[in-house]
Amino acid sequence: MTMPTKKPRLRKKLWLRIVLGILRFLLVPALCICALFIGLVVGYVRLGGQPYAEVFHVQTWKHIFELVYSST
Repeated sequence: MTMPTKKPRLRKKLWLRIVLGILRFLLVPALCICALFIGLVVGYVRLGGQPYAEVFHVQTWKHIFELVYSST
């Protein structure tokens, strides 16, 4: 009788390690993007008292940028 080889098990572990490594690599940027959106909503809607729909308008952030970095 021959002993079964352990190659399929090692192959499964290798794929699992690769997938978990990719997920760990993508987890930090995904959490940062979520924190950015939560911060935008809290700052603009809750503290600023503005409508929620305006948070994602480009014109809103252009106006804020111009207010912050105006030369006068």
